[in-house]
Amino acid sequence: MFTKFKQILLLVVMISGGTLFSSAQVVNKLSLDDAMRMALKNNTNMLNSKLDMQIAQKKIWEVTASGLPHIDVTSAYQHLFVVPTLNFNNMLIPLGVANNVTADIQVSQLIFSGSYFVGLQASKAYSDMAKQNDEKSKLDVIETVVNTYHMIQLAEESRKILSQNLDNINKTLYEITEMNKQGFVEETDVDQLQVTVNTVKNAINQIDSNLDMAYRLLKIQLGLEDTTKIELSDPMESDDLLVKTSMQLLDEQFNLDQSVDYKIIQSSEQFAKFDLKLSKAAFLPTISGYYNHHIQLNTSSFNFTPKDLIGINLSLPIFSSGERLAVVAQKRMAFEKAQNTRKLVSNSLLMQATQYRNDVKLKLEKYLNQKKSNELSNEIYLRTIEKYKQGVSTSMDLMNSQNQYLTNLTGYYQSIYDLQQAKSQLEKLFNINQNIPDKQPAK
Repeated sequence: MFTKFKQILLLVVMISGGTLFSSAQVVNKLSLDDAMRMALKNNTNMLNSKLDMQIAQKKIWEVTASGLPHIDVTSAYQHLFVVPTLNFNNMLIPLGVANNVTADIQVSQLIFSGSYFVGLQASKAYSDMAKQNDEKSKLDVIETVVNTYHMIQLAEESRKILSQNLDNINKTLYEITEMNKQGFVEETDVDQLQVTVNTVKNAINQIDSNLDMAYRLLKIQLGLEDTTKIELSDPMESDDLLVKTSMQLLDEQFNLDQSVDYKIIQSSEQFAKFDLKLSKAAFLPTISGYYNHHIQLNTSSFNFTPKDLIGINLSLPIFSSGERLAVVAQKRMAFEKAQNTRKLVSNSLLMQATQYRNDVKLKLEKYLNQKKSNELSNEIYLRTIEKYKQGVSTSMDLMNSQNQYLTNLTGYYQSIYDLQQAKSQLEKLFNINQNIPDKQPAK
């Protein structure tokens, strides 16, 4: 039984080792720009957005082609069980043939249609809307990737600091344990330090779990397989660099006309305008011309069917009991609603710009305060450790300063993430970070 268990354990180790070895062979190190470029290329939302743009281009051609010449061919086979005849001077003249195959080739061309010209304008606006939606998808994807990238950076840095902290605590715990063996400190002091060690270990384990999920999320956003190994190459933005980029962003001015949300609402208003024009075009005539060529394989002696025919069709709406007028009235009111919505969105975006700018200011101030608090709590914690070793401070003092330090450390990293998230939100509104520099070739 024991031998079988060892065989199973060995198999598991071999499989696990093989998996680790294969996954470690290829590691994709990504800068933030690399991640954004990869997401814009492989993200599912971006792939669908590109397809929507292609669909819009095909839609333009569909509408355009409806006004271009059309050629249609129709064919028919006909069998007469009894062929009618004409008695002329005692001569029976057949007026048809028993079996016949006919074919008609017709060329048609739209000459005038109000609906066609309005539809052609609307299809181009539809293409513009697809481009605007692609622009918005691009901003959305960039925002999510940036936030996830920053979240991983902060978690990695936090884990690094906590690991260093755990090493220091373990060292202190070893020293206190030895002192306890010599009778210089009580057992309670050792236990309280052990509680602190366990607390830090639990915090590291939680970070490891969060990191695993964050990396999985980033791979989904980048369109990568879950088995792909990735690492971040950019250092965490903090200290003077974080303050500098935040201040630069606050100096940016909001241009309403550059806002993709405003562009989209303008396009919606334009569609409502085209819809109104389309309803008015229902009062206009539709004119088309055609040419028809008729072919018969078998013909009778008397065949008066013309082989070639040219003509013009005219469709003129005259009376609809007010139906078309009611439709026009509805479309006019819908257009007015679209205009009101555009004004509302315009004011909302201006207010949002002010709100997001103030949010960055507040988060920047909070970060600076939290940074100072973190530095002070770290100094207090280090001094308390030394005092504790000298017997001046109690184990309770050490544990309290440790908890204070961990709380401020968590708050410090949270303030960085909050500031970066506020910046990302404002950059998206300002339409910044869309033009990602091309990757420089390796030298």
